Amino acid sequence: MTDFSPKAGSAAVRAADVEARVGSGYPEPLAAECRDRIKRILGDVFGLTQFGVNLTTLPSGAWSSQRHWHEHEDEFIYVIEGELVLVSDDGEETLEAGTCAGFPAGRANGHHLVNRSGSTASYLEIGTRSPNERSHYPDVDLEARKSGGSFRFTRRNGEPYET
Repeated sequence: MTDFSPKAGSAAVRAADVEARVGSGYPEPLAAECRDRIKRILGDVFGLTQFGVNLTTLPSGAWSSQRHWHEHEDEFIYVIEGELVLVSDDGEETLEAGTCAGFPAGRANGHHLVNRSGSTASYLEIGTRSPNERSHYPDVDLEARKSGGSFRFTRRNGEPYET
C-alpha cells in the first residue's frame, strides 16, 4: 500500500494524490447506484480521529450513497465543482459549486446526492466519527451498525447480509 501521509516537514498533501476508493461497501444489489463513486479518505491521511473528511467525486449518473440518516454522527457537505441534486425527506434541491448542506445527528431526514448532470461533480464530506453508530436507510432494507469502531451492514431486522 502506498503511503499518502504528509512528507516530513510538511503538514499538507495534494488531495488528488490520495488513494481513491471506487464504489461502496453496500451489499448487492444495493451497490449498483454507487458503483462509480470515487472517494478519497482525506482525514485518515492525517490521523484525524474526531471527524472524517472525504473528497468524493460523482460521475454523471452516480449516487453518493443510498438515502440515509445517522443516529450519532453529524454530516456536512460542500460542493466544490459541478452540479448535484440533494434528495432528502424535504424534497429535491439542486446544489452547485459553493453550496453546502448539513445533517445533524439524530434527525430522521434520509438524504443523498445524485449527479443528474452530464458532467462530473465533486464535494467535500465532513462528519463526526462516533465509535458507535446506527445509520438508517428509509428506501431499502438496510441498516449500518458500528460498535466499538467495527462496522457491518444488516437488514432492518438485524439479520446480516450474505456476502
